[in-house]
Amino acid sequence: MNPVTELLDATLWIGGVPILWREIVGNLFGLACAWGGMKRLVWAWPVGIVGNVLLFTVFMGGLFNTPQNLDLYGQAGRQVMFIIVSCYGWYRWSVGRQHGGHGQAGGNGAGEAVLPRWASNRERAGLVVAAVVGTVVCAWIFQSLGSWGPWADAWIFVGSVLATYGMARGWREFWLIWIGVDIVGVPLLLVAGYYPSAFLYLVYGVFVSWGFVVWMRVQKQTQQQGQPGEPALVG
Repeated sequence: MNPVTELLDATLWIGGVPILWREIVGNLFGLACAWGGMKRLVWAWPVGIVGNVLLFTVFMGGLFNTPQNLDLYGQAGRQVMFIIVSCYGWYRWSVGRQHGGHGQAGGNGAGEAVLPRWASNRERAGLVVAAVVGTVVCAWIFQSLGSWGPWADAWIFVGSVLATYGMARGWREFWLIWIGVDIVGVPLLLVAGYYPSAFLYLVYGVFVSWGFVVWMRVQKQTQQQGQPGEPALVG
C-alpha cells in the first residue's frame, strides 16, 4: 500500500465505530479557520482550504470507500464551493490588510484584514433570496443524484456558501447563518454516522456564537473611533 492510500485510510476506532483520521483533521483545520476568521487574520483562508480538501474525500464516501460508504453531495459540494469562495476571501482580506482593514493606506499593524459591519437591507434581502432559491434548487439536484438527506444537505450547502461569502465581505450576519447551518447539520451527521463532524458542528455552534459577540464588540469600538464600517475594497 502506498503512503497516500495509507494516509487516506488511516482509521481511529472508538467504541467499535471506525472514524477516519482525515475527517478529524479536516474538521480541526475548519475550526482553526473559524478562529482565524474571528481574529480577522488572512491565514484563516488557506488553512480552511486544506480542511476543505480533506473533508471532500470524507463526504464522497461511496467514491473514496469510507466506513459510512455514503455520498453526501451537499457536504462534498460545499467543500468545492468553499475553496472557490475562500480564494475570493483570501484575496479580499489580503488587500484589506494592506489598507488597514478599511481601505485606508498605512494599515493598522495588527494583521486584521477587515472591519465587521452589518449587511445593508439590500444585501440582507439578497442573502434571503439566495438561501431560499438555492436550497430548493440544490435539494432537487441532490435528490436527483441520490444524495442521502437532500433537503438538509441542500441547506447546509447553500448556508455554508453564503456564510463564507459573508465572512469575506465582513458581514456580521455570517455568524448567524453558521448557527443555522449547525442546527441542521448536527442531527444529519449524527444519523449518517459522521460522528467527528457532528461533534465539531456542536463546537462550531458555541464558537460562532462567541465570534458573533467578538465582531459586535469590534464594530462598536470601530464606530466609537470614527472609522468607516465598510472596507473600500475591490469586489
